[in-house]
Amino acid sequence: MATIIEKIFEMHSKDKVEVGETIWLNVDLRTARDFAGAQVVKNLLENYDGNYIDDTSKTFFTFDCNAPANTIGYANNQQICREFARKNGIKVFDVNRGIGSHVVMEEGLAYPGITAVGTDSHFNILGAIGAFGQGMGDVDIAFVFKTGKTWFEVPPTVKVNFIGMPDSNWTAKDLALFCVKELKRKVLGKAIEFYGEIVEKLSLAGRITLASMVTEMGGIIGFIPPNEEVIKFCKERAKKDIKPVYAGKDANYEMEIDLDVSNLEPLVALPGSPANVKKVRELPSIEVNSVFVGSCTNGRFEDMQAVAKILHGKKIAENVMMKIVPATREVWQKMLDRGLIKTLFDAGAIISHAGCGGCASGQLGMTGKGEVQVSTSNRNFKGKQGDGDTYLASPETAAASAITGYITEVDDL
Repeated sequence: MATIIEKIFEMHSKDKVEVGETIWLNVDLRTARDFAGAQVVKNLLENYDGNYIDDTSKTFFTFDCNAPANTIGYANNQQICREFARKNGIKVFDVNRGIGSHVVMEEGLAYPGITAVGTDSHFNILGAIGAFGQGMGDVDIAFVFKTGKTWFEVPPTVKVNFIGMPDSNWTAKDLALFCVKELKRKVLGKAIEFYGEIVEKLSLAGRITLASMVTEMGGIIGFIPPNEEVIKFCKERAKKDIKPVYAGKDANYEMEIDLDVSNLEPLVALPGSPANVKKVRELPSIEVNSVFVGSCTNGRFEDMQAVAKILHGKKIAENVMMKIVPATREVWQKMLDRGLIKTLFDAGAIISHAGCGGCASGQLGMTGKGEVQVSTSNRNFKGKQGDGDTYLASPETAAASAITGYITEVDDL
């Protein structure tokens, strides 16, 4: 019997699907973002003679990396994509919409069982809903735009079983950081399937958080078998019946890894590596200069709601700058409707437009040399979020730290 990725591949290829074999894979959803999007257009114009798009109903541009553009280079690149899109009948989710990988889920374009590619190293986040997503370079994406397919080597799958349930306050981000620490190198170049009671209790937002850090674990993609909440969400958004893909009972895994999460508690990844994970309560007093909440990992409404609950009626420490970036316009709208914007503003936070904040130069959330930041993003290697030192943590830990001015877990408030 087949694993999840093998079943999805079998549904999208005429080739024999076996681990280690390279197959031609039909791609249901093809996207390019403002980062590398202009290069995709350049490759199409230079290497193909007209008829650049295989299927415009499956092809999209998503502007989220530098949105709205704050450099001339990004503004030019976005306009190149817009003009190409207009000429070729391609829909653009422009700078007002937010993170592309989240938008395609909200729009019902991504749902369980599909295949999708984009110019985003975290496009494998779609494993959160049981879909196959993969980030690729501009040359490969241009080929998919033109032909509707790509080649892919079938990876082995590792089954991760979470054992136990924690008693203390834990979040999906703590679970993700724990996995990065425990699975680093063990799952390199492999697909992952996550199972256990703790996974079943994760909301869609929590599943997105876990799946978004599979890249940092070294995995190709992490599948979380869809539950009723996910299936209902996807059905409503896609406006059609959804047939989720589950692994066979006798699926052939390269290995099974059991991880005991019964003692899971608030964690933080120290500067330099998402795998350098420590318990918050074991850290010395570390003064914080700034806090960032957002990114594809923790930019959902539930993340913002958790932060607002902690900040309600309180003030951010005088010497701390707190920056908040919702993942999408839909999240922003919900924050506005539910009163979260006022709560966060009254506490002293800066609330920005939706987008991929906190991850690269030109985005909100960069640090200066000597600056210490607590961030809910997924990467903290040198230079990724500026010249300062970035600690990765949950929205709850980030909010608590913003109030006290040093890295703090919620229980210590």
